[in-house]
Amino acid sequence: MSLEKKDEYDHKGWMKEKDLTPIESAFLTTLIWLDTRLRIVDYLELLETLYYRVNLQMPKSHTEQYNLDNKFWYWYPLYTLGLFSTLAYVVAAISGALLGFYYSPSTAAAAEATVAYDSIAFIMRDLQFGFMLRSIHRWSAQVMVAAVFLHMLRVYFTGAYKEPRELNWLIGIVLISLTMVFGYTGYLLPWDQLAFWAGQIGVEMSLSIPLAGEWVAQLLFGGFSLSQATLQRMYILHVFLLPFVVTTLIAIHIGIVWVQGIAEPH
Repeated sequence: MSLEKKDEYDHKGWMKEKDLTPIESAFLTTLIWLDTRLRIVDYLELLETLYYRVNLQMPKSHTEQYNLDNKFWYWYPLYTLGLFSTLAYVVAAISGALLGFYYSPSTAAAAEATVAYDSIAFIMRDLQFGFMLRSIHRWSAQVMVAAVFLHMLRVYFTGAYKEPRELNWLIGIVLISLTMVFGYTGYLLPWDQLAFWAGQIGVEMSLSIPLAGEWVAQLLFGGFSLSQATLQRMYILHVFLLPFVVTTLIAIHIGIVWVQGIAEPH
């Protein structure tokens, strides 16, 4: 008597009965091997059931409910602003990562001004395609800010923030706020005159916050005046913290849109 646990299904026998190509046989063998250990098929069926239940529970769009066909065709170009802002973010992220290979976040004195400023000058003047790379990063960031702002206006004026899309509207508000923080922290990284006085304005704005002003200034700027700690904090926020937070929120935002569908104009 064999002590080996019998399989509920005779997978090998079933595969022998089928006329399978080598690729199909390899795929099914791999899938069966994974399924017997990780229950892959069970989870796929669970996700499929969840997908259909969610879509069945969602209300019909206005176009479907009132059989409007293409009555709102003039709004449709505005519905690409979310995708446009996402593409601008991807371009800014890739170009920013490449710029990070040559940028040094240091306020130490250098030949012309500071190490941070000299690294930007090297990128713009000496690095091959450096001027183009920084310009792509700068313009994609500006396009992203404009596209996100127009996207929020479109959502507001078409009533797409209403039930059942309130949560995604709140996530959008957080995203546009973080986009502004992205722009501000990146603005300070060259550590030139514009960056210095923009940072000084930020310090004064932080200190003007009732009760928590000094704590906010210490946390964000490393003190009540600009220093190496200020640049280091801006660099960490811009390069390490914000990209992960924003990418996660964008994924959640797009996932909710995929589940709920796009709301036509009210």
